[in-house]
Amino acid sequence: MTDQSHTTPQSTQPSHPAWIERVFHVAKRGSTVGTEVRGGLVSFVAMAYIVILNPLIIGGFSPDQAAVDVAGGFLPNNQVAAVTALTAGVMTILFGFVANLPFGLAAGLGVNSFLAVSVVGEVTWPEAMGLVVINGIVITILSLTGLRTMIFESIPQQLKTAITVGIGLFIAFIGFVDSGLVRSTGFNSPPVQLGEGGSVHTWPVVMFVVSLIIIAVLMARKIKGALLIGIVASTIVAMILEAVLHLGSSVDNPGGWGLSVPQLPSSLFSLPDLSLVGNFDFGAFGRIGYLSSIMLIFTLFFTSFFDAMGTMTGLAKAGGLADEKGNFPRLKSAMVMEGVAVAAGGATSGSANTVFVDSAAGVGEGARTGLASVVTGALFLLAMFFSPLTTIVPAEVASAALVAVGSLMVSQIKDIDWSEYSAALPVFLTITVMPLTYSIANGIGVGFISWVLVRSISGKARHISPLLWIVSIGFAVYFARGPLQALIGG
Repeated sequence: MTDQSHTTPQSTQPSHPAWIERVFHVAKRGSTVGTEVRGGLVSFVAMAYIVILNPLIIGGFSPDQAAVDVAGGFLPNNQVAAVTALTAGVMTILFGFVANLPFGLAAGLGVNSFLAVSVVGEVTWPEAMGLVVINGIVITILSLTGLRTMIFESIPQQLKTAITVGIGLFIAFIGFVDSGLVRSTGFNSPPVQLGEGGSVHTWPVVMFVVSLIIIAVLMARKIKGALLIGIVASTIVAMILEAVLHLGSSVDNPGGWGLSVPQLPSSLFSLPDLSLVGNFDFGAFGRIGYLSSIMLIFTLFFTSFFDAMGTMTGLAKAGGLADEKGNFPRLKSAMVMEGVAVAAGGATSGSANTVFVDSAAGVGEGARTGLASVVTGALFLLAMFFSPLTTIVPAEVASAALVAVGSLMVSQIKDIDWSEYSAALPVFLTITVMPLTYSIANGIGVGFISWVLVRSISGKARHISPLLWIVSIGFAVYFARGPLQALIGG
């Protein structure tokens, strides 16, 4: 696919070096080096929490504080943090050069949680990571052969737009949850509530609201660098708040900050421990058998394959990089690199890396090329050595940026034709299932299945691509994987 671009009057005389334009087409896409650097920095700020969160999910400080595998092994917290930053940095830089898109890659939250909760109860951590490597290889092969691109192009434009809107709601919901504004009640009805006990009464949540207002006002006034300025200004306010009130972490204080406390760390530098690199094997087949191993790979595959596809669709459309059919520049290259990132995450024991939905923050800042990804990746590599600095921006501030960008992505809903119900219902389900089930892949799957069923029964079967039928059947198997796995195990 040829590279698409957005031209501007300034694009004929770029002020940056010729090699940058030749590699990244910065001016050709209507951007500037300054905008790309700023967008890459904003993406990193929005994504940096993964260096803290991923070790909490798949790692631990000791066996009694970690996800222990079937053999009693665990992944040390500091080693997981190091490989998380390493893989995100290397793969995001490579993605920037090869795919030339402003998307950051890092350990996907869906896969790492699945590994920690469901997989390592049956296999060891190295064996689990071996399954991730196989998953990445399969995705890469499908991308190289063009099958993944064919599947992408078979998706109706209505569903592609719905995916963008659904992702906008999803990342906004992530922001609400991570900020503490929305919390679980622990009951079936209602499942969530506003703040704690239905009210906002902690300073970190107030800081989220203040941050959102600051960012919104800057964006409304069309201030260049609104997101970055808003994040920096809000972080400074948060640091002052912490210095005065000493809120501390929510681990020690229910009214404290979420993932990180906004204060200058006592030590800025630390040497990364990369012992987990290459710590994977393919012993799962011998331990639990081929059928059970294939079922686990199948689950990993559907989560990674369609989660990334949906994310790339939404980010490309939000950045104005997609054409009228929803396709975007270097589509095949992007999908190949994402498959490689999945395998790389398994090979380094940091879990499958994928296009990170939080990099929408950089796109919202104006990033349009892979130069922004190179900046984001370089900052992740620096984070290996200056990991304490990643804790300065509190989750409450980063969450405000996600909500602001989510609102921009939801605006794409104006392009959806709601007049035909056989299309309107699948579109609606795609949009709503994503945030309500906390999964992009679930939203796409429900949308696909409802589209082929409702449209075909309504007499529009001839307009449905055979590939969409095949993928929908695959999703049906994916959703029924629990009973199927129990049947295989029995």
